[in-house]
Amino acid sequence: MPEIEFITFACASADELAAFWAAALDGERRELPAALDPEIVDRPGDGPDLLFKEQPKGTERNLPIHLDLSTTDRESTVDELRSLGASVRETKTETYETHTATWTVLEDPEGNGFCVSEYQ
Repeated sequence: MPEIEFITFACASADELAAFWAAALDGERRELPAALDPEIVDRPGDGPDLLFKEQPKGTERNLPIHLDLSTTDRESTVDELRSLGASVRETKTETYETHTATWTVLEDPEGNGFCVSEYQ
């Protein structure tokens, strides 16, 4: 069963928006390698953390705010979500220094975007 790992925000300045939400939610910013552009705010308590990524927003194909689901088997989770009515947009892979991440971008039955990745 997938879990919500992040609520992801597209933004112009990941650093500034992460600082705002860390202060607003009494969260702590997670240190990431300098080569990574996302900023992460660990929220206190249970629930997903916030991820801020510098990217354009406001068009139908971009996901200004979306859920990032994490699971132990991305491919079978994607298949299960498709059987429930989701559709696949694309699968992406990015490498940051020694870390490679692969995720699948999907749409729910009403066209809202979300992503599925595997636990690292």
